[in-house]
This record gives sequence, C-alpha cells and structure tokens, in this order.
Amino acid sequence: MTEPSQSERQQRRQRRGARILVRFLGYQLVSWAALALVAHGTVPGAALLVAAFAAYTTIPLLLFVRWRGWPFYPGAIFRLLVVRVVLYTQLLLPFVVGGAAVGILVGWPFGASIAIGRALAAAVLGTGMLVLLVGYLGSRRLVVREVQARVPSLPREFDGLRIAQISDLHVGPQTSRTFLASVAATVARSKPDVVAVTGDVVDDRAEDVPWYAAAFADLAAPLGVFLIPGNHDIYAGWDAVSRSLRQRTDATILVNEARLIEAAPDVDGALSRVPAGTTVVAFAHNPALWPRLAERGVALTLSGHTHWGQFALPRFGWSLASPFLEHAMGGHRAGDALLYINPGTGYWGIPFRLGAFPEITLVTLRCAGTAELNVGVARSARCRAA
Repeated sequence: MTEPSQSERQQRRQRRGARILVRFLGYQLVSWAALALVAHGTVPGAALLVAAFAAYTTIPLLLFVRWRGWPFYPGAIFRLLVVRVVLYTQLLLPFVVGGAAVGILVGWPFGASIAIGRALAAAVLGTGMLVLLVGYLGSRRLVVREVQARVPSLPREFDGLRIAQISDLHVGPQTSRTFLASVAATVARSKPDVVAVTGDVVDDRAEDVPWYAAAFADLAAPLGVFLIPGNHDIYAGWDAVSRSLRQRTDATILVNEARLIEAAPDVDGALSRVPAGTTVVAFAHNPALWPRLAERGVALTLSGHTHWGQFALPRFGWSLASPFLEHAMGGHRAGDALLYINPGTGYWGIPFRLGAFPEITLVTLRCAGTAELNVGVARSARCRAA
C-alpha cells in the first residue's frame, strides 16, 4: 500500500472536520429546539429569547474554531461576558437538555410532557448553577499545604530548605487582582528559601504577561525565584512570553536547564549539566515526565498541569483527572524518587474548583535514610496568616 499524499491527508482532515461541524451544529440545533419547546409559554417571546441566547453562546465558539483562536486580544470584558458565558452555557447545556428530555418522556403518558420537561429542566439548571457558584467560591479559596520531603541523598547543609511552589496561575486580564495579591503576599509571608513557579503562568496570550508581572514582579527568595514554562505558555508563543517575562520580572527562567541548587521535556539535556552526586530537585510542569526523571536519580520533582481536574475527593485519592492520568494528584514515590503534583494556584476555563482548591505548596527538604513524602492538610491561607 502506498502512503497517502499530502493533499489526500489534507482532504481527509477537511472531510473529518466537516463531519464534526455538522454533528456539532445538529447537536446545538436539537438541544436549543428542545429548550425552546419547554420554555414556550412561560413568558412572552420565550422561544425567541432562547434562540437569541443560543446564537450568543454558539456563534463565538464557531468563530473561535474557524479563526483558530481570537484574531484580537480578548480583554477582560470580552473574556467575562463572552468567553466565560459561552463556557458556562456549553457545560450546562447537555445536562439541562437531558433533564428536559427525561421530563418529556416521563410526562408523555400523563399528557403533561411539556410541564414535566420544563420542571425537570429548571431543576437541573438551578442545581447546575448552584454547583457552579460553589465551585466559583472554591476557586477563590486560597490554601497552603505543608509537604515534607525526606531525601536520602540530601547534603546536611540543605536540611530544612523550604521551597514555595505555585503553579498553573493562567493569569489574564480577567483574573482577580485581589486574589493574585493574596497569593504573592502569602508566599512572601512564608519566607521560603526558593520559589518555584511550575508553568502555565499565562492563560493563552503573550499579552497576558503584564498581568502576571503586576502581581509577581517583586516576588523574591534568598536562593532565587525559578520559573518554567507550561503547555499554555507554549501555546501563547513562548518566545514572546519568555521575552516579556525576562523584561518584567527577575525570575530565573529554566528551559531544559539546571542551576546548582536545583532542573524539563529534554530530561537528558537538562541533567547533563548537573555534576555527578548532586541532589536534584526538578521542576517539571507535566508529571508525565516524572518516570524518566526518577530513572535518572532525581530526588524530588515538583509538578502541576493536571489541576486535579479542578474537582477532587482528596480523602479518597480521586480527582476528575485520575481516570486519564497515571499520576494525577498529590504525592508519589518510586524507590528514592519523590513527586508532588500541585493542584494549581489559578484555574483554567471557568473559575471552578471543588476539593482541589488553589494551592501554595510549601515543601521542606529533610535529610533521611529513606525517601518519604509527608503531605499535610491544606489550610486556609487567611487562617495561616492570622
């Protein structure tokens, strides 16, 4: 069999894209038609109001896909009143429509399909909005978690060294300035020896860097502030992001690099700069890198990226990310190698966090005969400050 040509592959992608678009439009049409049906008669022009809201929350999504991103810088108002409304709506839509459909079927034998469909759709919508509200409040609940990392190879002079980790801030103009100030102040009060910013500094645009710098340009620690890129920093255009970060902050930016107290997709390249016998603490945005780092003898890896799915049941060791990732949350150990995954200090998409609250992780290194990670209970940053 011969390999398909470039034009054939492109045609296949176009046909696949066209099929996905047709299915998506069909799903939107059926969903909003069902909601218009159950809304009819509740208020004058209810069906037209549903159609208008459907257009408001569907057209921007189609344009985003068509343009492969926004061709302009989305400011705070646009992100709050367009992007966030679209995300909230598309998240709730299948549940509300499902409630309406169940109600219509249940009410059919009794001649009350519309009434019951309307009632169930309203109940699901109300419940969903309540959950989203609780999740929003959770996204503003900053916590601090103490983690003790017992490292067999740790030199005595580093016993007690403290690392403050923040991760996945996804800063943009829509991010609360008050929340970012609280993060910066809490880190400063913790008096760490090292600050680690483990990726996804900005949301999706290089123009978001000034919003990060406004909150964290003065972040300092005796042994340095170290920052590594995450996947969203790459999506945003890493050359522009890193250039702006270097201009606006004093953080040491590590990309496949090492510093001698500390390291990374090019694991071999980064570790080749580390003298033999050195205790290595790696900052790796994606915890999928940990197995390779562990094989190379890295004592402790601090990661983020997973957000713990922004919904977690820590007591049961489960998060929304757990079904999809081998290492999704919390602490892990393989031999003498340790991993801690920060749930993120910000959020992505919508401000929603339940059981995976915005976290500043304070890691204390300890000399020990056996590698062990003692993960403490997350406590409110306000309580800790008091």
